Formats: sequence, structure tokens, C-alpha cells
Amino acid sequence: MRASHRRLQAGVAVVTALLLTTLAITIVASLFWQQQVQVRSIENQRYQLQKKWVLRGALDWASLILREDARTSNELDHLGEPWAVSLGDTRLDQYVENGKTEVEDSDATLSGQISDAQAKFNLTNLATDGVVDERELMAFGKLLSNLKLDSSLAAAVAIQVAQTQDKVIKPDKPTEGGGGNPSGPSMPASTPVGSQSESTTKSASEKADSSVNVSITANSAVQFLKFSQVEDLLAVPGFSPEMILRLKNFVTVLPVRTSINVNTTTAEVLSARLENVSMTDAALMIATRDRSFFRDFAQFQLNFPDKLNEAAKKDVSFSTHYFVVNGKVRLNRSNLEVNSLIERLGQRTQILWVKEN
Repeated sequence: MRASHRRLQAGVAVVTALLLTTLAITIVASLFWQQQVQVRSIENQRYQLQKKWVLRGALDWASLILREDARTSNELDHLGEPWAVSLGDTRLDQYVENGKTEVEDSDATLSGQISDAQAKFNLTNLATDGVVDERELMAFGKLLSNLKLDSSLAAAVAIQVAQTQDKVIKPDKPTEGGGGNPSGPSMPASTPVGSQSESTTKSASEKADSSVNVSITANSAVQFLKFSQVEDLLAVPGFSPEMILRLKNFVTVLPVRTSINVNTTTAEVLSARLENVSMTDAALMIATRDRSFFRDFAQFQLNFPDKLNEAAKKDVSFSTHYFVVNGKVRLNRSNLEVNSLIERLGQRTQILWVKEN
């Protein structure tokens, strides 16, 4: 009986030892797993910071290229210049990864491209001071038609752009010899000031937008955010993500009104910009330009005298003030892509915005 009791105690001791061993292994494994997660998190943060610094250096490099181009290009921008050459996947040797182990390979590459933002149709052109520009509206409608999209959507976009802008209401000229308010227009004494202002605003808005049969009032209850990127077109009924993807190569949003750079634009945009130019004519212009870029409007008009008149001079240019920089850095298993808009005035550059993807 005593021997049986000893065997039972020995069995219990073995089971207890096994349970304690299992518990210890589980605790140690959990600690190692938590440590692994923390190490991986710190590593990812380090990679993210390093990628941002690489891309920041790339943007500074792009700005330097654009400033140097402005110094040597005689106010001409075309696709044969150094800024237009894309940078393929370039391995970054002697990288900041000095803390890597001997068995860890540093796989860091950088790629990117500078493109002319004024090669695309600028949606900001569609309205000025809250008033739809009918000529620009027709140009945008023609561009949509060239891209096999619904041209009637142009009116809705123009209205939306106008609604995001501040309206400038010009006061009426005071009557001659009138003794009314010297700082503003004269009005009947029986008319309340608020009523007169509201009436003037409404009539001016309705008159300005009669071409698209929509009244835009300065007292609208809805305040629309200004367009800042092509994706904002999704707020306009009728546009889909697939259409936005199609438009990205032909449409942009810039801070101010701009003209089209003939030396960098596409046939679709050029045909839309010039009233009497078809897609066939635009393709011929692009082919001529690719052989030898145009230096000024006189040379451009000389090549196509029957398609261009002096009115088209304000719609086209041969130099650029806005550039888009696309950069992508890959560091081991992580990627970071940025898009940036750079403004160049003379030999001075300024980064207007940076978006990370």
C-alpha cells in the first residue's frame, strides 16, 4: 500500500513538473513574441523615417534641376530637356543603413519623374471670381468628347468650380452730381441696404451663369471646398473612379489660371484648347513639335497658319511655371510614393504641396 502511494506521488510530481515546464515555455515564447513585435515596429518606423528623408532629398534635387533649367533654357520648356528624363529604379549605395548586420542586405531603390503640370487642362480656368468662363467651359467639354466621355458633365464641373470661388461684386457707378453715399453706389432712400445688396448679388450671379442655365448665388447655403486635385471631381454627380483614372493624364488643378504648354501637351488637350483644331490636326502639331520644339507663337503659327489666329495666342505658352514630381522609394519590404507640385518663378522654386501614397 505504501509503495503504491509512493508511485502515485511520483506520478503527480512528474505531471506537475511537465505542467510547470509547459507554462514556463509558454511565458518565454510570449515574451519573445512581444519583443519581436516591438523590434519589428521600431524597424518599420525607422524605415518610414528613412524613406521620407530620401524623398525629401529627391524633391530638393528636382527643385535644383528646375532652377538650373530656368537659368539655361531661355524661358523655353520642352520634352528634350534634362528635367523631362525619368529616373528608373536606381539602387542607393552607401545608404543610411549603416546599422544593418553583416548578413542583412540593404535593398533601397529610388525612382521618379518630373512632368509638366501645364501640359494638362487646368480646372481652375473654368471660372473666375465665381463666374463661369464660357470659353473655358467649351474647351473642357471638347476635351471630354476627345476622351470619349460625356461632354455635358463639363457644365456641372464649371458650376462646382465657380461655387468654390469668392465672387467680386462691382458697385454701380454713382450718378453725376448725386449727393448720396460717396463711398458706394447711390440708391433710393426707401430701399433697405441689405435688400439692395442681395438683389444686386443675385442678378449678377444669374446673368453670369445664364450660359449654363444654373443660378449661382453668393448667399448659397452650401460652402464648397476648393478643388485641389483631380479626385475632387468625384464630388460632381456623373463622375466615377474609372473616369477619374482616365482624366488624370489630361486634367490638373493649379492655384491660378494657366495656359497650355504646346511643347509638352498631348493631342487631346491641344485639340480641346484650340477651337479650330481637330484631333487629326493636333496629332500633326504634336508630330511636328517632336521633331523640333516651338520657340514662340510666331513659329507655331507659321507652321499652321490656317489653324491658328491671334486669339489663340493667350491660350498657349512655350514655358512652364508648375511641375509635378512623382517619386517612389523602396526600402527592403516597404514602399513609399509621393506626388508634389512645385512652382517655379524665374530661378526660384517653391513646393506647394506634397501627398504621400
